[in-house]
Amino acid sequence: MKNILLFVFLLTIGSVNSQEINWLTMNEAIAAQKKEPKKIFMDVYTTWCGPCKMLDKNTFSDKEVIEYVNKNYYAVKFNAEGTEKVDYQDFVYTNPNYQAERKGRNSQHLFAHALKVNAYPTVVFFKENGDLIQAVPGYRTPQQLEIFLKMIHSDDYLKITTTEAWEDYQKDFKYTF
Repeated sequence: MKNILLFVFLLTIGSVNSQEINWLTMNEAIAAQKKEPKKIFMDVYTTWCGPCKMLDKNTFSDKEVIEYVNKNYYAVKFNAEGTEKVDYQDFVYTNPNYQAERKGRNSQHLFAHALKVNAYPTVVFFKENGDLIQAVPGYRTPQQLEIFLKMIHSDDYLKITTTEAWEDYQKDFKYTF
């Protein structure tokens, strides 16, 4: 009996530690939105980007971030220099200048270009219908990302129309991560 309890305990610990964000492709997220509308949270990264790797290690592995993103968003991991075909708003985006033999930096994907992403990492938010809300460039700790995750999920961003309103929102925001 003790061995069974120990085994169950170890399985529980293993599953808690292996919890991660449920990453999808953009095409999968758009298809999921048609069945159950939910906003999209996209991590735009490159393979050579150091801060992108830090975001994965420090922020996207945080228990509260994982829980919040999985519950409230369709999460998309998108390589801004990759070869994924993205069918978005009646256009298929590709990376026609991608060079497989090239090491390090490569050609920017046309979808990243269309989103006006020019720094990595960048997180991008989309409405429940797939329309773009906002791109937020730069590395963020779990606490720094929290305000964006919650502001956009709650639609508070629609009320923030001035610099003063944004400053007040930040000042009054209650962090929980």
